[in-house]
Amino acid sequence: MNRINQKLQEDKKLLSIYFTAGYPSLTDTVSIIEDLEKNGVDMIEIGLPFSDPLADGPTIQASSTKALQNGMTTDVLFDQLKNVRKTVSIPLIIMGYFNPMLQYGVEAFCKKCQEIGVDGLIIPDLPVDVYHEEYQTIFEKYGLINVFLITPQTSVERINFIDSVSNGFIYMVSSASVTGSNSGFGDEQTSYFKRIADMNLKNPQVIGFGISDNETFTQATEYAKGAIIGSAFIKHITNSGINKTDAFVKSILN
Repeated sequence: MNRINQKLQEDKKLLSIYFTAGYPSLTDTVSIIEDLEKNGVDMIEIGLPFSDPLADGPTIQASSTKALQNGMTTDVLFDQLKNVRKTVSIPLIIMGYFNPMLQYGVEAFCKKCQEIGVDGLIIPDLPVDVYHEEYQTIFEKYGLINVFLITPQTSVERINFIDSVSNGFIYMVSSASVTGSNSGFGDEQTSYFKRIADMNLKNPQVIGFGISDNETFTQATEYAKGAIIGSAFIKHITNSGINKTDAFVKSILN
């Protein structure tokens, strides 16, 4: 069974952390992953930086720009992760845009992910219909879970289609804005969380965008299996360095 599915079966609310590979320094990737697992994070999303990150707010965009300047590429990331499974057991998901995967070759990319122990992919600009028609068999051949995003504007029909195509979790974007732009959830977002929860989809939901502290983590996980933190963690390592992960994770969970 895929590590993501195993993790989703655990009787707890899950904390997933996103960070940009190659940031703050090119060689920080694996030590950040190891540190996050050691401090109780359940899943990690490794951002593959891209020059035109449409869904990312200023914090993640700035980290992507710096990572690219540092020399991060698809090949460098795969090389850094080649021995990661000797020290890390939690699910690892690569989050990135489709262009670098297409350039690498979709099947070659998926094969490489399987070889090094990556469990899934999040590709915000790969439409679910295109995935279903052209790439699903390749992802499944290499045991990879593809995670799709829904927003408050996603229609019921499309949510049901995404649910039927998915075999892991659904990434619920908390609002229609970019990452890192909100603080706290209002009634509109809470009713959206509840509305999706009441659909009783076969795939659990994990909420991302706008989660930055214990309050927003608690609000999100009242209606979902877990929550994803990206911008707040990147701000933390920007300001405090990569060795204070324990304090950050504690502030979210306690």
